[in-house]
Amino acid sequence: MELAFIPSPSRGVLYLGPIPLRGYAFCIIIGVFVAVWLGNKRWIARGGRAGTVADIAVWAVPFGLVGGRLYHVITDYELYFSEGRDWVDAFKIWEGGLGIWGAIALGAVGAWIGCRRRGIPLPAYADAIAPGIAFAQAIGRWGNWFNQELYGKPTDLPWALEITSSSDGRVPGTYHPTFLYESLWCIGVAFLVIWADRRFRLGHGRAFALYVAAYCTGRAWIEYMRVDDAHHILGLRLNVWTAIVVFLLAVTYLVVSSKKRPGREDVVEPGAVTSGDDADGAEKSEDTGTSADAGKSDGNENEAEAEADAKDEAGSGKKT
Repeated sequence: MELAFIPSPSRGVLYLGPIPLRGYAFCIIIGVFVAVWLGNKRWIARGGRAGTVADIAVWAVPFGLVGGRLYHVITDYELYFSEGRDWVDAFKIWEGGLGIWGAIALGAVGAWIGCRRRGIPLPAYADAIAPGIAFAQAIGRWGNWFNQELYGKPTDLPWALEITSSSDGRVPGTYHPTFLYESLWCIGVAFLVIWADRRFRLGHGRAFALYVAAYCTGRAWIEYMRVDDAHHILGLRLNVWTAIVVFLLAVTYLVVSSKKRPGREDVVEPGAVTSGDDADGAEKSEDTGTSADAGKSDGNENEAEAEADAKDEAGSGKKT
């Protein structure tokens, strides 16, 4: 008999009258707000304008949600298109099912569009929001707890997750809370990126690449613990292979970028810097004008003194 375990909620949705309030959706929404809030603070610290991160997120978030859902539906197509399944369920995103790989990939496309419209380099924007994305993932993983999904192998550890639902092939019991493992790992990744960015002044997309590499490292071993159905290649789950490939790409980018473009961007948002330069230029112009006026005044005084001396000398000569 288990002495302790993490209980699962009896249901993942509450009703406010006829309006359903779904725990999974709340976790996603809260995660997005945290990512935008932290990204905005980091963007301003790097010389950008307040509100820019949120403006670009208007493009990135919808693209990311669509990309995450597409990845999930494509890699788990049998859940929606096999015999006895209803393909309409593929659109029910509130029931769970977002692939982070697709969310980041298509979300980057949306961010690129938003950055291009404002003349901002995408790598600089990615560096600013990287820790926020990790925190958003940490919060979003609790949506799996509300839905009683994506747990690991059976265990009787004190922090085991109790599964009570028997729908969709679930077997009630206690399992490794892989959602919790990944949530804690993402928090660690976020703090790692923040520390490394301050310590080494990462730029040109390297903070984002560090986030990707660190996340993939944890996702690989956490994914290996899961027992939900998944496609396998050479004995490994598809997402394990994806984590390995993406990790190698991120590390390669870190190495190549650090050699080709060392240091950090001096300007991340041209408009913000221009405003500051104009103000400085105005102040310098005022100073220069004042100096020039002072110089002219001194010159006039010197000329007056010279004329007075000349008159005195002329007067002295006539008297002699």
